[in-house]
Amino acid sequence: MDTAAQYPIGKFTAPGEINAEQIKEWGRVIGQIPAQLRKAVQGLTQEQLNTPYRHKGWTVRQVVHHIADGQLNGYVRFRLALTEEQPTIKPFQEEKWAELQDARTAPIDISLNLVDAIHARWELLINSLTMEDFQQTYIHPENGSTTLFEALSLYAYHGHHHIAQIKSLRERMGWI
Repeated sequence: MDTAAQYPIGKFTAPGEINAEQIKEWGRVIGQIPAQLRKAVQGLTQEQLNTPYRHKGWTVRQVVHHIADGQLNGYVRFRLALTEEQPTIKPFQEEKWAELQDARTAPIDISLNLVDAIHARWELLINSLTMEDFQQTYIHPENGSTTLFEALSLYAYHGHHHIAQIKSLRERMGWI
């Protein structure tokens, strides 16, 4: 397995104690993901969009649609945790979602626009929350209890992780 191609910014590390500065930074990161994603895919041809970012990996197109799928689920999980008492969320099988026809063939502009909208709303929500709100939790059936602080760090990482995969492919292929 090509770890450098799969994890160009390293693997996710869960955060420590809730920290206001870190929340502000991750909120800023969430707000920047749409523009950074658009920049990462700007000018790519259909052939390039259909190129896997690593051996046996998803195509760039699938990665873009996956970012939208993942961030949408993250946003919904936030809202559930804020409005219900420790809700149990429904995980999604991201590998199977990425193999669905729309993820393999749909124009990326659909998901780019979705990411724009999700992140605009999400950033507003994040900026409206108190430190106490970030202690709210949801239950992931496989991973257990997750605070919104932990979830925010994960989704900030998630966007950057996949954008870095696309950028890394562009560099390796000379598509700069």
